[in-house]
Amino acid sequence: MTPLFSELLFGKWRKVTTPLAIAAVISAILFFPRGQADTGLLPQNDNFNTPQAALPEDGRPEDPAETAEDAEPLVPPPVMVDVKGAVLHPNVYTFEEGQRVIDAITAAGGYAESADSRLLNHAQLLADQMVIYVPAEGEEMPVFESAGISETVQGSGSSALININTADETELMTLNGIGPAKASAIIAYRTDNGTFQTAEDLMKVSGIGQKTFDALADAITVK
Repeated sequence: MTPLFSELLFGKWRKVTTPLAIAAVISAILFFPRGQADTGLLPQNDNFNTPQAALPEDGRPEDPAETAEDAEPLVPPPVMVDVKGAVLHPNVYTFEEGQRVIDAITAAGGYAESADSRLLNHAQLLADQMVIYVPAEGEEMPVFESAGISETVQGSGSSALININTADETELMTLNGIGPAKASAIIAYRTDNGTFQTAEDLMKVSGIGQKTFDALADAITVK
């Protein structure tokens, strides 16, 4: 191959390949940015498909302390009862809601030898500020007054009866089978219809049937 022929051949080849090489370099720069591997795959992100936690309606994240506080159950207030009379340890005792007269007598050490407990309703629910007086045999039952409200007195005699025409909600709740709802219903009935004419009229109150009345009939009066 003569020098003249080589110069003509390779000169034409350089004119063709130079633009192709430049185009290849530009393509590499455009499609493979610096710092990214030429794998053709997007960079991986561990959190790319991780769902975001839902926020409350107000847009603020919940405070764990507030959530725990709201979840705590309500604790009913203690029931304080004054146990007097013929028991071994007369005193004021604290009980939980749902405990009964027999629990108060037990807390006071039980009955003294002279106690007359025949008319005590041992199954009666305790109420806050209640007075349980255990008389001695042959003793006349005293009447207790506190802050202008007649306290419930357990024992013999008419003073132990609850007047359903004048008793407030606290006194009514000392009756067997009467809770806050029924006590409120009794007061509402008196307000709307006037006083009870007979003890049996108590069954006209919504929620008080024959069974409930029989359980408390001996402890109420309308006089």
